[in-house]
Amino acid sequence: MNQLVSLKKYDNYIEASQTLQLLEEYGIYGYIANEYTVQSDWLLSQAIGGIELQVFKNDLEKAKSVIQLHEEQIKTTENNVKVEYTIKNSKYGDKTCPKCGSNHIYQDENLNGIFGLSILFLGFPIKVKNSKFHCYYCGNVWKDI
Repeated sequence: MNQLVSLKKYDNYIEASQTLQLLEEYGIYGYIANEYTVQSDWLLSQAIGGIELQVFKNDLEKAKSVIQLHEEQIKTTENNVKVEYTIKNSKYGDKTCPKCGSNHIYQDENLNGIFGLSILFLGFPIKVKNSKFHCYYCGNVWKDI
């Protein structure tokens, strides 16, 4: 009879479930242990060793290699973000995100002043644009010089 062995331990159920789903795509079936105990009282997580992903003993090495391959693919795709679309006639002209090249960006438009108070000139606040830009596509934040 084939027995279950511990493959990996997690702090939360979502990560464990995602890994189990990945393994099932490769025909490796397993079990998530302690999920209900940790979800009902997360303080017990340290005492029982967290949420445990278990697989059958004869699938252990295959499961480890699938997880390692998946983690390597994530690392390589994070560094090679490719922009799938751009905005025509962007209000920022040719300005693009230095990280991913997208022009789907926005600029902070906060009122600047002393201690968060806007500068008043003849009773009207002067709106000073902050030079910080944000990319909607990859989340990068940078300052324009």
